[in-house]
Amino acid sequence: MAPTARVTMRWKNGLVFEGGAPERPSPVTVDGDSKAGTSPAELLLYAAVTCAAADIVGILEKKRVVLKLFEATVGGTRREEHPRRYLTIHFRFRFRGDGLDESKARQAIDLSIEKYCTVIHTLNPDIPITYDVTLA
Repeated sequence: MAPTARVTMRWKNGLVFEGGAPERPSPVTVDGDSKAGTSPAELLLYAAVTCAAADIVGILEKKRVVLKLFEATVGGTRREEHPRRYLTIHFRFRFRGDGLDESKARQAIDLSIEKYCTVIHTLNPDIPITYDVTLA
């Protein structure tokens, strides 16, 4: 049977919720108004950029790259009307490392986006996913 992920969110007040996974000690605060915590839409971007970043680090390690710096930023353009879903998502990746060149960086990014990143593959496939690469 396939593994099942499970989290619980409890309403605190207003549009503020707190929760997390049962086996995690630190709670997560999510705020529909983006005042007391991360909004649900921002949380989706956090999940996508962290998922891709974890894949990319693992792939580059297998390519024997020794990372000295890796930063990943993501932005998304949303619809004005409801549902205010993302219409585009754009990543910016910045790297420095021993044995790293732009080709290896792009190969790792492409593998994450096209094959491995669970979060990206959970999104509607009509959302264009683009990226920039900078070697520092």
